[in-house]
Amino acid sequence: MILDDLDYRLIALLRTNARTPTNKLALDLKVSRATAKARIDRLMESGAIAGFTVVMSAAPSQGIRAITMVEVDGKHEAAVMKRLLGMPEVRQLHNTNGRWDMVAELEAPDVEAFDDLLRQIRQIDGIASTDTSILLKARRSVG
Repeated sequence: MILDDLDYRLIALLRTNARTPTNKLALDLKVSRATAKARIDRLMESGAIAGFTVVMSAAPSQGIRAITMVEVDGKHEAAVMKRLLGMPEVRQLHNTNGRWDMVAELEAPDVEAFDDLLRQIRQIDGIASTDTSILLKARRSVG
């Protein structure tokens, strides 16, 4: 399934709060309620949205986690950000300064899905380069 700009904006809103009423989503997207509902149904039927869930603040990771540094061609920052935020595997996205423009926290269920995710990210128009590090073991400070 090919996602368009409206799909990505809808996914970004649902990621912020999946319990947002359809009429509020429609208002934010500047479309009819029927259009918003049809888009949600289509995204769910196609598998682009696998479901809605509760996010716990300290939930353990079940898959591969990574940090991807992203360099963006100057004029494409807003479009790249919108696309990345529309990808459910992008857990958080941060603007940065210095060599890299953004840092994306990624999570995928397995190596094959992670490889597909990196391929999708690299194909986004406006991304000049990326550098990814897989997160291995978390350590917490004692003090």
